[in-house]
Amino acid sequence: MYIVGVTSCATGIAHTYMAAEAIQKVCKKNGHKVKVETQGAMGQENKLSAKDIAAADFVIFANDVKIKDSGRFDSVPEEKLIKLTPHAVIADPTIVMKEIEGR
Repeated sequence: MYIVGVTSCATGIAHTYMAAEAIQKVCKKNGHKVKVETQGAMGQENKLSAKDIAAADFVIFANDVKIKDSGRFDSVPEEKLIKLTPHAVIADPTIVMKEIEGR
């Protein structure tokens, strides 16, 4: 499975990057390919391409604030979108897999 994600938090520092790392670790641990874009104090890093988004089996949003360039995700079916908070992902990274398995 190919899983992509976007993380961002209100200050754009710690939680943005901690959530990205948690998503990457839990996906890799479960044998999935993963790419996570961070939208933090340094701007957009590891930006997802249209090809990444189109190829994704699931898109994880772990955000406290509106994401930049959100229009890129308009064509993603609702059943492929998983919306969480950075805090939820950091506190229990397995929530990502639970959400995927529940669909």
